[in-house]
Amino acid sequence: MWSRFAPPVGMDRRHFLSHMAGASALLGSSMSLGHSLRVHADTLKKNHKSCILLWMGGGPSSMDIWDLKPGTDNGGPFKAISTSGDMQICEHMPLMAKQMHHMSIVRSMSTREADHNRGRYYMHTGYVPDANVDYPSYGAVMAHELASQRPELQIPPFVSIGGASEGPGFLGMSWAPLGVSSNGRIRNLEMKLENDRLTQRRIALELIENSFIAQNRGAVLEDHRKVQGKTFDLMTSTQMKAFDVEKEPEETKERYGKNNFGQGCLLARRLVEAGVPFAEVDLGGWDNHQGIFRILENDRLPVLDKAMSALVEDLSQRGLLEDTCIVWMGEFARTPRINADAGRDHWAKAWSVVVGGGKFKGGNAVGATNADGTEVEGEPYSSEDLMASVCHALGISLETTFTSRNGRPMKIANSGKVIKGLFG
Repeated sequence: MWSRFAPPVGMDRRHFLSHMAGASALLGSSMSLGHSLRVHADTLKKNHKSCILLWMGGGPSSMDIWDLKPGTDNGGPFKAISTSGDMQICEHMPLMAKQMHHMSIVRSMSTREADHNRGRYYMHTGYVPDANVDYPSYGAVMAHELASQRPELQIPPFVSIGGASEGPGFLGMSWAPLGVSSNGRIRNLEMKLENDRLTQRRIALELIENSFIAQNRGAVLEDHRKVQGKTFDLMTSTQMKAFDVEKEPEETKERYGKNNFGQGCLLARRLVEAGVPFAEVDLGGWDNHQGIFRILENDRLPVLDKAMSALVEDLSQRGLLEDTCIVWMGEFARTPRINADAGRDHWAKAWSVVVGGGKFKGGNAVGATNADGTEVEGEPYSSEDLMASVCHALGISLETTFTSRNGRPMKIANSGKVIKGLFG
C-alpha cells in the first residue's frame, strides 16, 4: 500500500496530490469524532466571516418556488403567498415565508450553461470549463481569503456536506473540500484505530517521505507534507467535536428535519459557529423532467422549507447572520413551458437564486422576468456577478487577483460586477 505515496515517473503534480488527499483520508481513519462542541457566538472573534452554500443539484424550478407566475399557461398549479419581506414565494414554503426579511431573491439570472456538468462548474467557479485551466470553486476561494482571519482554526476551512463540491483548482490541495456526511462522519474514516497505531503509521510514513525527499524528487513532497500535517492536526483537534451533530437536542434536530439535508444544514450552522469559513450542503433531486409538481409539493419543498428556515432563524438568533452569507442555487433552472410529461426541462436563460446574511440587504427581490417567465426584464446577471456580490457581502476585495499554474493572472469572481440591488 505504501507505493501510493511515491510519485511515479511521469505523474504530474495535480495527479499526485489527488492521490495524497486519498492517503491522508486513509491515515485519518485513526480518529474518533468525540463528543459535541457547543461554541457560542460570543466566544468567536469579530469579523469571522463565513458562507453557507445550499446547493440544489439537478436544477430546481425557481419559477415554482421563488418567482411564481400564477394564472399563466406556464405557471403551474402552485399559489403565491406573502412573506415577511417585500416579495411573494410558493405556498409550499410557509416557514421560509416568515424568514424572507433576512433574504433576497435575484430573479434575473441569465446564464450560459444548460448542461448539468458544465452548469455546475460554471455556477461554482464563475468560469466555463476550460481544458487549460482548473478554476477554484466558491469554497476554495472563500476559504483562501477568509482563513487568515482565524489562525486558531485547526479543522478544514472548506467542508462539503452530503455531496461532493467542486475542487480547489489552481489554488492547490490545501484548499480542497473535506467531504462529510450529513451526520458529520468523514468519508472513508469508518475504521477506528488506537492512538499507538496512529503514531506507528505516522512514523512509517515519515520514514518513507524522508527517503523520497532525500532523492531530490521535487517540491511535490513538501506539498504532501503540508497535507499530511493538516490531516494529523485534524485527527487530534478538539475542534472536530463540531462535527458531532448527534449531540444536538432532539428538538433542534427535529426543527431542521430528520433527513440528510436538514441535518446537513444543522451541521453547517455548527461549523460556522466553530469558525469554518465555508460549508456547502447538498440537496439533489431537482432534475424533474416528469411529474414535477407532485415531487415538489410532497418531497423537495417540505424538506427545503424546514431546513432552510431553521438555518436562517438560528443564525439570526445567535448573532451570526450578519457575518454569514447564505446562498441558495443550482446549476440552472427549468423551462417555463411544462412538457408533455408534466415536467420541466433545462433552462438557464431566466431564473432565480436566493441570498442573505452578511452585507446583503434582506426582504427584497432584485430584477424580474416577464409575464410567462421566458425572458429577463432589464439587466440580466451572471454567475460571475453573483460570485462578485457574495465576495462583496463578505468583505472580500474584488481587486484580489490570483495566478494560475500557467502564470495567467485571474481576477477574483472572473471580474464579475456587484448586483447593486442586493445592498442597501
